Amino acid sequence: MERQFFGTDGIRGLANTWPMTAEIAVRAGMAAGLQFTRGDHRHRVVVGKDTRLSGYMLEPALTAGFTSVGMDVILVGPMPTPAVALLTRSLRADLGVVISASHNQYSDNGIKLFGPDGYKLSDRIETEIEARMQSDMTGSLAKPANLGRAMRLDDAPGRYIEAAKATFPTGRRLDGLKIVIDCANGAAYKVAPTVLWELEAEVIPIGVDPDGFNINQDCGSTHTDYMCEQVVAHGADLGIALDGDADRLILADENGQLVDGDQLMAAVADYWAETGDLKGGGIVATVMSNLGLERHLANRGLELVRTQVGDRYVVEHMRQHGFNVGGEQSGHIVMSDFGTTGDGLVAALQILALVVAESRPVSEVCRRFEGVPQLLKNVRYAGVSPLESPRIKEAIHAQRSRLGDQGRLLIRPSGTEPLIRVMAEGDDEEMIVSIVDELIDMIGDVATAG
Repeated sequence: MERQFFGTDGIRGLANTWPMTAEIAVRAGMAAGLQFTRGDHRHRVVVGKDTRLSGYMLEPALTAGFTSVGMDVILVGPMPTPAVALLTRSLRADLGVVISASHNQYSDNGIKLFGPDGYKLSDRIETEIEARMQSDMTGSLAKPANLGRAMRLDDAPGRYIEAAKATFPTGRRLDGLKIVIDCANGAAYKVAPTVLWELEAEVIPIGVDPDGFNINQDCGSTHTDYMCEQVVAHGADLGIALDGDADRLILADENGQLVDGDQLMAAVADYWAETGDLKGGGIVATVMSNLGLERHLANRGLELVRTQVGDRYVVEHMRQHGFNVGGEQSGHIVMSDFGTTGDGLVAALQILALVVAESRPVSEVCRRFEGVPQLLKNVRYAGVSPLESPRIKEAIHAQRSRLGDQGRLLIRPSGTEPLIRVMAEGDDEEMIVSIVDELIDMIGDVATAG
């Protein structure tokens, strides 16, 4: 069955526009609730969200869908995605839901689903939920006496704060470190500064005043200029930028220079390999990770395994093959010793533990390799994907032949927005720029004409 609702990270779209409407949210709640109703026990679902205005519409709609099929709903309010995954397991819930569009602007929103084990759902299960959503579910509605109930879990933030702190090595503290933390006016705006402060850091919080509209607006892991400026202005040791649902991070060193997910994974892999904590003989990343990371790991006898884009595909490979570190260049870092999904705050704590252990500045600790020139550009389109054009297919083949074995060329549609992403990397920067620009121009022409 062709997937109409689920993309690479749940259901996502413009709020109050198909498929991100209250009606679809109700059906998603009903279908997911039925999918995970197994046995005679009282079934329960944990529902969290970020700080978008549309969360006020989608939260009650999902609640209505779940309760209508007899599932109890535990509402935790604005909480990071990894916190909902954690609570789903610790509360023995049958399902977890996060209402968020991650790093997107406030006008978008999304629905992410987690199974009772705290892991994102497989493609197969999402497809089965889609089939239910498109079917007549009236015959599966609960009897009046069996309707679900909804309750709020007031201590959810405290549970996550303690769990995050517990990942930091016993006996180490952050006293003496000055940290800028940018919470993107999103889900971690309370919990992230609290964790750092309770570990004795001097904390400079920014992006902690959500108003429903300003999530990811000129802040967070995709808009890092202000965070970098604040690191320099305050003479901080580093900056931490989370995204709207706090499952990814980007760091800035003491000079205000950015450190991306590839460098962070390299730092953790190096350190854990030395201490004997690295499992799987390497790490798992996606096709977007820099070739420099692959070369760096190979020089240390470690492997870089690549998956398709999407942190859940990284996690799936990690689980199947025994890796405990993986992630994406964009800042999703998954450490399976501590959680089931990307956790920006926990990943930052592991980097901070390394900084404390080595007593060196972040610029030295977190810069492990020189990346090869890499360029990524996007083209927005409407209607049919330009990648279906024979002209574009021929151009892509020609550019791949031009690049040969001197680098990599990746063209793919975004799983969350109507965008075509064109990425090339290699040692010849001039060639990389030329290849990407020529393809972007051609795809743009076809998109406009079509």
